[in-house]
Amino acid sequence: MSSPLPLLRLPGVVLCEIFKSLSVEEKFKLSLCSKKISIQINIARLYSQKVIVDLDWSGHNIRVSSKNYRDSFIISIYHDFWKRHNFLSAIEHLLKMFQCKISITIDHHNSDLYQPTISMLFDLQVEFKMLSIVLNGSKDRILLWNQISKKLELVEDLVIFSGRNRFTPVFASWPQNINIFSFVVFTLESLLECNCTRITLYWSHLGNKDLEVILNNWKTGKLPNLTFLRVDSELADNGATILDMNFRELNGKVIQSDDRTKKATIRIGYGKIEMRVTPIK
Repeated sequence: MSSPLPLLRLPGVVLCEIFKSLSVEEKFKLSLCSKKISIQINIARLYSQKVIVDLDWSGHNIRVSSKNYRDSFIISIYHDFWKRHNFLSAIEHLLKMFQCKISITIDHHNSDLYQPTISMLFDLQVEFKMLSIVLNGSKDRILLWNQISKKLELVEDLVIFSGRNRFTPVFASWPQNINIFSFVVFTLESLLECNCTRITLYWSHLGNKDLEVILNNWKTGKLPNLTFLRVDSELADNGATILDMNFRELNGKVIQSDDRTKKATIRIGYGKIEMRVTPIK
């Protein structure tokens, strides 16, 4: 009968290689075996794989996945008084074990749980793969938005919904990509100040005149990081010209920035416009 492997007696370099060879689930379960092993995995954290942590409060579980989502497992949270504590404890432990990016949806059903978790994650400067939030106009939700809007540079994909009441969010920082739905008002002024890479606006209030302002500002150097813009709105072929062209003439049009470093290809659909920006080689 073979003797057990004295794992903690192995050299640090060898331990790091062993930890790197384990699956995400194996590494997590091993870290729960003892405090010493947890400390060793924490020391090797910079060598560990990056993971996506999906917080699913409606299903009372946390899904942990590798970046390609091929390697994943679920941590179930008990449906009891300690649910909030269990969520925070599990997340804190995952942050020690892995380089985490968080995906989370803040909707109408998890108001009693999101506040301490979101506060903790932003205070720790944790990166977000996706942050989806319903801005329903409540006092607590506005307070939360004012808090997270100052640190949106930590967010890769920001998705905003609203209730039936129109809501105009104020941005103190910007995510990498932004998607806005429903009655959220994303003003022309906010769009021109935005430094996102991708901007998608569904059911927007922007019209033809706004579109001309956007294109003219882009040509002169505004929206410097933009690679994709989509606006679904009350855009119409009503005879008004945009850049001295009627609405339909814009379809397939390629325009250049004034410094001739970038070009934008315009596509027109029913009530929508898409703009894809590429560098000029």
